[in-house]
Amino acid sequence: MIDLRRVQDLWRRCDVTVRDLPFALLLAAVSLLPASHGSGTQFEGLPTRPFDALAVLLTILQALPLTVRRRWPSVCLVLVSLGFALDQIGGYHSVATVALPIAVLSAGAHLERHRRVSAILVSLAYLPFAVALYRLGSTEEPTEFALFYLALVFVWGIGAWLRSTRAAEAERRSRIAEATRAAERTRIARELHDVVTHHVTAMVVQAESARYLTAAPERLDATLSAVTDTGRRAIADLRHLLDLLNPDHDTDVRTPSVGELRTLVEQTGLAGQPVEFTEEGEQAESAGSAEFVAYRVVQESLTNALKYAHGARTAVHVRYGEKEITVEVSTDGSGSRAGSPGGSGRGLAGLRERVDALGGEFSAGRRSDGGFVVRASIPAGSPS
Repeated sequence: MIDLRRVQDLWRRCDVTVRDLPFALLLAAVSLLPASHGSGTQFEGLPTRPFDALAVLLTILQALPLTVRRRWPSVCLVLVSLGFALDQIGGYHSVATVALPIAVLSAGAHLERHRRVSAILVSLAYLPFAVALYRLGSTEEPTEFALFYLALVFVWGIGAWLRSTRAAEAERRSRIAEATRAAERTRIARELHDVVTHHVTAMVVQAESARYLTAAPERLDATLSAVTDTGRRAIADLRHLLDLLNPDHDTDVRTPSVGELRTLVEQTGLAGQPVEFTEEGEQAESAGSAEFVAYRVVQESLTNALKYAHGARTAVHVRYGEKEITVEVSTDGSGSRAGSPGGSGRGLAGLRERVDALGGEFSAGRRSDGGFVVRASIPAGSPS
C-alpha cells in the first residue's frame, strides 16, 4: 500500500517551483478548453474575439509563470501582468486572467527586495492600460477602473499581511530555539560541573594525601588505588553524560539517584573525609526528578566539604517523606583548606536552580561554630 505520510514528506521536500507547477498547468489546461473561452475577466464594452494562436500564447504567458510565483515573484508578476493586459486589449478574455490576482498576492507575500519600487511601477503601468482600454471602446466608468485597482491593492495587502505573519512566526521560533539552546548549554554545563568537580576534587585531595604516605607503603597503595577508582568513575560518568549529547543514542541514559548515596559517601570517605550518613523513611517508588536532584545536592555538598573543610566531620542526613525528600549536609569547623582547589560558587547556584525548578526550598550558609550546612526540601513525584 502507498504510504500517504511518506508521499507528503517527499512532496514537502520538493522545490517550490515543482509544487507550484501542477496548478499552473491545470489553469492553462482549463483556459484552453473551448467551453471556457471568453469566460475570464472582461471590461464592459469590449468585444470578445475567438481564440487563435495568439490567444493560446497569451494564455500560456499568464498561467505558466505561476510556477515561479514563490521563487521569483517579481518575474511572475511582470509576465502575468503583461499577458493580462494583452489579453484584455486583444479581447480574448481567457480564464487564465485569474492568474493576475494570484501573482499580485504572491508578490505581496514573497517579494523580498524592492517591494515599494515594484508596487509603484505596477501602479504606474496600470494607468496607460486603463487609458488604452477606454480608447478601444470600453464603457467602464473611471470609478470602475479605480475599484479594480483598489481590489488588486487589497490583494497585495493580504499578501503583505501573510508575509509579516510568516516573519513573526519565524522570529518567534528563532527566539524559542535560541532559548532552548541556551537552557541546554546551561544544563550541560551544570552536569559537567557536578560530575567533573566532584571526582577531580576527590582525586586532588587523595593525591595530596599520597605525598605524605611514602613512609607507609600499604596506606600509599590504598590511596593510589582510590585515586585510580575515582578516575574510572569520573570517566564512566562522563561517558553517560556524553550519551545525552549523542543524537544517535536512543536508549535511556542512566542518571544517579538517592539509592546510590551510600556509594557516594563511601567514595568521599576514601578521599579522607569522615562522613556520617543517616537515612529516614522509605524511598518512594516514583520520586521522579527529586531523586536526581537530591543526589546532586549531596554530591556537590560533599565536594565542597572536600575542598573547603578537608578532614572535618561531615554529616549527611536524608529523609524520605510522602511528598518530599529532605536533604541536609553539614560540616563542623575543624577541617583544613590547605591544598584544596578553589571554587567559583557555580555549584551552589546550580543546586538552587535545580531545587527551585521543582518548586522546592534550598538554603546554604555558615554555622555558628564555623562549619557549613546545606539544606534542601525537594517535592517528590516530579516527572523525570
